[in-house]
Amino acid sequence: MDSEHCAIHQCLAAGKKADVKKLIVTASGGAFFGKTKEALADMTAADALAHPTWSMGAKITVDSATLMNKGFELIEASRLFDMEMDRIEAIIHRESIIHSMVEYIDHSVIAQLSVPDMRSCIAYGLFGGERHDAVIEELDLTRIGGLSFYVPDEENFPLLALAKRCGRIGGGMPAVLNAANEVAVWAFLDGKIRFGRIAEIVGETVEALMPFTSAHQLSEILTADKSAREYAGALLSKKG
Repeated sequence: MDSEHCAIHQCLAAGKKADVKKLIVTASGGAFFGKTKEALADMTAADALAHPTWSMGAKITVDSATLMNKGFELIEASRLFDMEMDRIEAIIHRESIIHSMVEYIDHSVIAQLSVPDMRSCIAYGLFGGERHDAVIEELDLTRIGGLSFYVPDEENFPLLALAKRCGRIGGGMPAVLNAANEVAVWAFLDGKIRFGRIAEIVGETVEALMPFTSAHQLSEILTADKSAREYAGALLSKKG
């Protein structure tokens, strides 16, 4: 029932699965949109939690600031809609009005728009895709005035590219990615590491645990998760 996947589900109703060119998942860009690695080095947990449009839990809000949350959503979209990772892309959309889009082979792009309010997609999911009376505010595009779009900055926010890589590899690597990220983000929220260290810990853990690319059974996935938490935890203990 995430807003992006709910939006894709609705946009896919506009055509045939065989005619889909790509899925376009929108991202707010989080609290640190436009910042460089140098500027990010001194960002605090309070800074990261100042999300521009959504009110979410602390962990997910930090994931939004690193763009990891969008990486997870790309992997989820691949699995939910049986689509290759290379046919799913993220785009920064600061206003969070367009929740995602689907481009078809004729280059028509179908988008789902609404005010940023999770109650809409929750209701859509609970009613099995049927539409009922609104539970959110009406969208007034004339009041909004404009919608902006940007290419994600994967140089200063490398976790998005890392997530796409793990999604392409498959096996146990998405589990490794998720587990390492959880360890690093909670360490950041607890004041144990700086913001930039999140990506470093996750990246080092992923590189070290590449043998889990062949993990497919549940027991193997759980082992990948456990190993990643232990490895990331060891990095925390070693480097602070």
